[in-house]
Amino acid sequence: MYMRPLNPIADGPALHAIFGNPDCCTWLPDPAFPDVKTTIAKLKSWTDGFEATSWTIAPTEDGPAVGRISLYNIGRDPNVWEAACMVAPAARGQNFAARGLSYAIGFLFATTTARRVYADIDPDNHASLKTFEKLGFTREGQLRGEWETHIGIRDSVIYGLLRTDPRPDITPHPSIIA
Repeated sequence: MYMRPLNPIADGPALHAIFGNPDCCTWLPDPAFPDVKTTIAKLKSWTDGFEATSWTIAPTEDGPAVGRISLYNIGRDPNVWEAACMVAPAARGQNFAARGLSYAIGFLFATTTARRVYADIDPDNHASLKTFEKLGFTREGQLRGEWETHIGIRDSVIYGLLRTDPRPDITPHPSIIA
């Protein structure tokens, strides 16, 4: 597994296999994007200001992106970050999300003053719940009726990880391409 900085223009067409897929986008606030152009625009928007903490996942060094790992801070506290990941259906079952997030969170804690990373997950998104539990995140609570999404009003399960919390070693580690 390889991780490299996300390039919305270069990676957008491959990532549209995720963000243009209605099944992959079930748990997102918005429905699947209608075309590659929209996917690229959204990736640009999401990555803007967070270039150092936005990566693509690829199965080979020069292969197409099969997933996205992202850490970002848009809240009231610069030391509290949110984690997100998406992996294409064809690449699932290879532990890419956990391995990529493990690297990304370690990178964040090593290069910033972040004290906390959290994940906001739909309670029916069992794969994401399992991934964050595998990473040592603690389930902190459930916010009822938190999101109005394309599938209706949804709850949020909040998972958190503090800098001081133990983190399991998720191996093998991804190879990082600068």
